[in-house]
Amino acid sequence: MDPQLVATIYGYTALAVGIILAAAGLGSALGWGMICSKYLEGIARQPELRPQLMGQMLFTGGLMEAFPMIVLGMAMWFIFANPFIGAARTALAG
Repeated sequence: MDPQLVATIYGYTALAVGIILAAAGLGSALGWGMICSKYLEGIARQPELRPQLMGQMLFTGGLMEAFPMIVLGMAMWFIFANPFIGAARTALAG
């Protein structure tokens, strides 16, 4: 297989992984912003529910923070075990 093709595949994969990670980070930041704003709105409406709202906010934030970690794992798979190299070898061989 041509080294130029391998380098091109790895380059485009790295570019795609960068875009994917940036989107996951942006989504996480927007999610935290929305969660915290709704938490403050809830406290403003019913201050006596602050402890319950705090627990729900942290639980929801924790679930939301799992998404970028899952995306990071998938990105590492694309970088270190690039499936596109095997597909290119198969396509060029037969």
